[in-house]
Amino acid sequence: MAGKSTFIRQSALIILLAHTGSFIPAKKGKIGIIDGIYTRIGSGDVLSKGLSTFMVEMLEVANILNNITERSFVVLDEVGRGTSTYDGISIAWAVSEYISKEKKTKTLFATHYHELTKLEEEIPGIKNFHMHIKEERRRDKIFIQGF
Repeated sequence: MAGKSTFIRQSALIILLAHTGSFIPAKKGKIGIIDGIYTRIGSGDVLSKGLSTFMVEMLEVANILNNITERSFVVLDEVGRGTSTYDGISIAWAVSEYISKEKKTKTLFATHYHELTKLEEEIPGIKNFHMHIKEERRRDKIFIQGF
């Protein structure tokens, strides 16, 4: 709970604000033209249609992969968590690799799968970042800041 999901959602919102000509919370920013913002954040089942949480996630990911372009912006949060660990890692790896190699789309991908850090060594353009928590105690209050 270091703020990964909040950071990637905020990034998509800033892009949307910038494209509508609105104020963005920055001293300055350089944002290129984006033809669409695609997200896969959280999900649940749709029992009325007989869809499990995992199936809903896979349908959302398939929609993203079928519609993004080089000009799109993609936010993926914990892809592959709706199944076993090894299957989840495989799905997350394949999605990351496909987006980077085939689609060349700007993407922020939050994950707990540390195995995916190896992608940075294998695929040009992939860069790993991590969140670090700084806890500061003052009197009886605790301030937590993510980096």
